[in-house]
Amino acid sequence: MPELHPDVAVLAPLLGTWTGDGTGEYPTIETFGYREEIAIGHVGKPFLTYAQRTRAVDDGRPLHAETGYLRVPASGRIELVVAHPTGVTEIDEGTVTADDNGLAFDVDSTSIGLTGSAKSITALSRSFRIAGDELTYSVRMAAVGVPLTHHLAATLRRQQG
Repeated sequence: MPELHPDVAVLAPLLGTWTGDGTGEYPTIETFGYREEIAIGHVGKPFLTYAQRTRAVDDGRPLHAETGYLRVPASGRIELVVAHPTGVTEIDEGTVTADDNGLAFDVDSTSIGLTGSAKSITALSRSFRIAGDELTYSVRMAAVGVPLTHHLAATLRRQQG
C-alpha cells in the first residue's frame, strides 16, 4: 500500500473498516435500528475514500449506501463529498481537530444536488468523533419540508485485520 499523503495525515485515525449499530428517526418516518459498515481507505493521493452501507436490524435487508471522499484543503479544515444512490449528492465543509483524545470533525452541507426523482433534501450536517477504536457520529437533515433536525446516530468499532 502507498504511503498516506501528508495532506490527509491528520485523518489517519479514520483508516480502516468500522462496524456497529445505529438508530434512525425523523418526524416523517418510524424510528428504526440499523447495522452499519464504513470502510475508509487511501491510495496515496490527497484524499481518503469513504464507503458506507447499512442493513435493517430486524431482517438484514439493505437500507442505505453512500460513497465519497474526504479531503483536508487546509489545516483545521475538512471536506466531505458524497454520492447517494437515491439521486442525492452532498458537498460538506467544516472543521477537523486532533488531540490526545482522538479525532473530531463537524461538517455542514454547502451544496446538495438532486436528480428529478430524489426527495427534497435542503441541508445535511454531520459530526464524527474517533477515540481509539470507537467511532461515533450523528447526522442532522432538513428534508421534505422539515427543518434541520436529528436523523441518525451510531457507534461503530474498528475491525481488526
